[in-house]
Order: sequence, then structure tokens, then C-alpha cells
Amino acid sequence: MKKLNIGCGYEIKPDYINLDVVDYGGNIIHNMNSFPYPFEDNTFDEVYASHILEHLDNFNKVITELHRILKSDGLLIVYAPFFLNTKYFGDPDHKIPFSIRTFDNYEYIGNKKLKFYEKWKLSHRTNYKTGAQFEVIEKKFITSHFAILKWLDYLVNIEPVIYERFFAGIFSPEEVYFKLRAKK
Repeated sequence: MKKLNIGCGYEIKPDYINLDVVDYGGNIIHNMNSFPYPFEDNTFDEVYASHILEHLDNFNKVITELHRILKSDGLLIVYAPFFLNTKYFGDPDHKIPFSIRTFDNYEYIGNKKLKFYEKWKLSHRTNYKTGAQFEVIEKKFITSHFAILKWLDYLVNIEPVIYERFFAGIFSPEEVYFKLRAKK
């Protein structure tokens, strides 16, 4: 199983190819705003992207490139700061805001029964017809890494789109998490 840890930083993961713009010791050096990435099509079974995508210049180009290097049914694991949290707007290097709906334009629908807002979004996609599509296996908010607040994850993820729309400005989750499967 071939796996990529993109934007690895100091988290050099064993059994992964680690990639970052700076040499952290044990990683491939590559500017992730420069395309194509130094990998063949359909190389990886998994791409792990923790707190990197929000730093890059063009979301569509990056997601299209990750789709290219993932095998069919390969997994894309994403952690990113939620855009209303200080983890996002407190870092001046963050360029791309993330919400629970960030991957909506790239979602593979298949035979999925759509909710009313999903029907609307389907006709308003802005993925520039790249062909990059992902089945959403899981998407959720992570409210906090403090153990005493972890129970809130259950509540905010009962209906995360509704939570984001009406309540996230009052109590902002720290992160969003996505587990996506490349559809080719």
C-alpha cells in the first residue's frame, strides 16, 4: 500500500512518502503550488493532508492534482482549521478557508439520495469541470482537542451543515475532517 503525507512538516510518518517544501529530514522536497507533483498518475492508495491545504494558492488545482495521483478508490484524508476559528484566521499564512461544505463541488453523487440543499448545490458546482470527484465517506467537525469538550463533537455533527449555518458563529469548532474516496 503506497501512501503520501503531503505537507508533512516535522510529522515524518513511517510507511508514507513524506512531502513538503522544506527539508525536515526524511521527506521529498517539492513546492505544492507547483504542478504537476513528482508522481505518476494513480500512484497512491492514500493521501494524508493535515493542516496543509489551507496554505496553498489554488484549491481547485491542488484537489485536481491529488485526484490525479490517487488510485481509483484511493483515500484522501484531510484535516483543516475551521474558517471561523482562531486556528484559521489567527495564522496569516492561511489562504483557503475550510468549512463542512468545502468538498461539495467535488462530491461524487452516484445513487445517493440528496437532501434539499444538496440538490441545489449540484446545479451550482464550481469545480471547473476538472473531473476530480470524491465519494464523501465521512465529514465532521472536531470541536476541540480538550478531553472535557470532546462530547460536543456528537452534538455538532448530528446535522453539521445546519450547525455550521446557524450556530458555528456562536461556538466555533476547531477543525473539519474529511475522509474521501477518489472516483475515477
